[in-house]
Amino acid sequence: MDRLGLRVSAMISSPQAQFGRKVLIHRLDTDCDQDWEKIMELLLETDGLEVAYCDDAAVALQWDIPTDDDLVIEREVDLDVVRQTEVEPPF
Repeated sequence: MDRLGLRVSAMISSPQAQFGRKVLIHRLDTDCDQDWEKIMELLLETDGLEVAYCDDAAVALQWDIPTDDDLVIEREVDLDVVRQTEVEPPF
């Protein structure tokens, strides 16, 4: 499972896939049925990811560039703590 996950992750993270926002993942003969199904399940649950099964046991993944509306960052900052931890630069 770990090797399959690393292989799929590397394919998705490749510069070519990131530039085109798509990748074609081929299932290898050495990929266990259970591991393949688990990876596919994880991919199907991923928001913003389109998964299309191909005839040759490959899977095409495609995604859009996230917009500002997609990025939700919730963080509380205590300004008193920030002010107390600021350090003067040494120059």
